[in-house]
Amino acid sequence: MRVPVRRQTAPRCPGRTLGPPAKLTFYRPSKQTEYVHIDALFGEPNKHVIDFDLIESPFRHLMRVAVSVREGTISSSALLKRLRSGSRKNATYAAFREVGRVIRTVQLLRYLSDAPLRRRVTAAANKVESFNRFSQWIGFGNRGVIADNDPIEQEKAMKFNALLTNAVIFHNALAIAEIVPQLLEEGWEIDPDDLAHISPYLTEHINRFGEYSTHELGIQPDAYDPKLDVDFTPLREQDLTAAGLGQAA
Repeated sequence: MRVPVRRQTAPRCPGRTLGPPAKLTFYRPSKQTEYVHIDALFGEPNKHVIDFDLIESPFRHLMRVAVSVREGTISSSALLKRLRSGSRKNATYAAFREVGRVIRTVQLLRYLSDAPLRRRVTAAANKVESFNRFSQWIGFGNRGVIADNDPIEQEKAMKFNALLTNAVIFHNALAIAEIVPQLLEEGWEIDPDDLAHISPYLTEHINRFGEYSTHELGIQPDAYDPKLDVDFTPLREQDLTAAGLGQAA
């Protein structure tokens, strides 16, 4: 017997993979460079050209910055704050921008020419999208909207949602690890390829609202007795003593 496995993958057309966004720009290495079959990807001639002089002049400084980030001397977040989009007159910003354009163009060309790479990127994108949908399903409170404007509280909400999401994923993984051996003991045949398609983002068995007992709804409660059988005399005596009105010792 074969175990019927429900494959949970993002829908896509057969034989097609996710492609790069159409608005991404390809940059030429020089104004004179032209391509026979893919020249249309680079736009109009003399436009979108890499300025290698911007990279060559401060190249030693760029390497020092890269080494500092790798060694932890400066954090990447601090570097990004310094090289924000408003720093266009900054030579370091301009140099890193040109380096980024070179790397992005090379990666886009690799993506278009390498079918296995496209499949890997598509698989990774599908996993990320599945995780995001699962995380949104977990964070259903207030329709997933973070109403607080405080950045600290916003970060708390996001981290709590990520913690809860990973806890449910761990619960699903443990459940799968327990059920599969039981099925094998019962004589079911489980193909490893089918097992590889089982997703931990399962929601059918998760009750987000909890369970509420209803078997006591029909029980008639006892009559309410408003009388309290409590002697408040010691408390009154303590209050009088504290106020200096008690009997003298």
